[in-house]
Amino acid sequence: MLSADEVLDKVRETLVDALGVDDDEVTSTATLIGDLGAESIDFLDIVFRLEKCFDIKIPRGELFPENLATADSGFVKDGKVTPEGIEQLRARMPHADIDSFASNPAVSRLSDLFTVGMICRFVQARLK
Repeated sequence: MLSADEVLDKVRETLVDALGVDDDEVTSTATLIGDLGAESIDFLDIVFRLEKCFDIKIPRGELFPENLATADSGFVKDGKVTPEGIEQLRARMPHADIDSFASNPAVSRLSDLFTVGMICRFVQARLK
């Protein structure tokens, strides 16, 4: 079993390779999109690299759920994720910091859920 620091180191290496960022930018609180410049196409590459690095299988949409807060999902009202939507996020993303997001559930902040720390927690849960 890898320690949390070992998982972070391997995730850091994976993200440096996938995104072409410096390793000192890849902190546990860094957001993939806002801080590290990831684009949607990068998410597929990241999943592939994590699977190889940790020898795990990550089903599509499990690490990076799709269509979380589209207008037709019923979980968004007036640009904010509804309480029902927050519960859906908790169910679909147990490895993300939903409590922090819930304090200001603006749809524009959804990408902030995708952090290096979230990936590490996901991987650690998979390795158990």
